[in-house]
Amino acid sequence: MANEKNLIPFTSSQSREEAVKNGRKGGRRSGEARRRKADFRKTLNLLLTAEIDNPEWTPFLEALGLDSTLESAVNAAMIREALSGNVKAYEAVAKYSGQGTGTDADMEEQRIRTDRAKRARDQEVGDTGSDDENIRSFLKAMNPTQEDIDALFNDSQEEGEKDDGNESPEETGEV
Repeated sequence: MANEKNLIPFTSSQSREEAVKNGRKGGRRSGEARRRKADFRKTLNLLLTAEIDNPEWTPFLEALGLDSTLESAVNAAMIREALSGNVKAYEAVAKYSGQGTGTDADMEEQRIRTDRAKRARDQEVGDTGSDDENIRSFLKAMNPTQEDIDALFNDSQEEGEKDDGNESPEETGEV
């Protein structure tokens, strides 16, 4: 929750120009923060993929057919810790290897919840249909197969036959 004491609300005495100026400051700071985070990720990835020549890890990793990189060494160290009984290391290995503790039913339930939340959000903002879904439906309708066409005409013929086969002429009234 925000600290109410450090929030300074805009008042009528503050001009629109001040609000725009402060908004620009926030935008610049946000861009700087995003660049810092991107640089951090780039540096971390460069370090993790850097080759190492460690007498302990290099022969072991190469024997397994892996590159001798910091990433491989860190992963092997996590596995070594898990083998020694470190439960947190085991959980980390399981999590990042895709072998989480969730069952298939849990994953399906989570997917359903996520879809439901997306639909609720879309209804809230007025977007009731997925553009991709709408496009696929349109394209499918524009390119029917012969089977689709036959089914369409068979359905209309069957509806006419459901009237006990006794077709009487339609009554018309004079106008």
